[in-house]
Amino acid sequence: MKKYYEAYDERYKTAHLKGVSWSSEKSSPIVLDIIKKYKINASSTILEIGCGEGRDSKTVLESGYNLFATDISKEAIEYCKNIMPLYKAHFGILDCLNDKHQNKYDFIYSVAVIHMLVLEEDRNLFFRFINEHLTKDGIALICTMGDGMTEMQSDINDAFKLYEREHKSGKIVVARTSCRMVSFETFESEIKSNNLIVIEKGITSALPDFNSLMFAVVRKKAQ
Repeated sequence: MKKYYEAYDERYKTAHLKGVSWSSEKSSPIVLDIIKKYKINASSTILEIGCGEGRDSKTVLESGYNLFATDISKEAIEYCKNIMPLYKAHFGILDCLNDKHQNKYDFIYSVAVIHMLVLEEDRNLFFRFINEHLTKDGIALICTMGDGMTEMQSDINDAFKLYEREHKSGKIVVARTSCRMVSFETFESEIKSNNLIVIEKGITSALPDFNSLMFAVVRKKAQ
């Protein structure tokens, strides 16, 4: 039985069977901006949570960084390996809420993933994974859909239900996915309650996919 937050796997399958990608190929500018600002270098270990179809991982890998890109979707990971054969070894399936993972990273980033986690226990597991897998001086970039004020959440029982969506290739029938948007107040409270500290926050975008993304750069709370 798949969890509600795994519905994107079905959405990717539908798009790929039609011969198209679901998302755009344009990377999120903030990822490389933060890498450069915080002096993450080629020898630093980097983890991406929720790479999807490789929009951001392609740019990071081609820029020479030591990235391991992950997603819960087998379909997404196979897609990334097929379109980026030189970097096959840099992709792997990971459910960060449930899987055991031994490595620690100097930089972890996740773009437009946590807004798919609706239940508080799942969101806390996400933040806990980041805390547990950062090196002592590591930082993480977390981007989530939102404007800093709006609070809403979808019904997780609607995940996987089919409906018609507009797509760059035309109308397409795909699985519904889950969504929870929170305010900055809630976002920061979640971060702090999982022993992380916000060192920078703001609003950015990743066009054409996301007009408004809240972001936070975090580090582990000193023990």
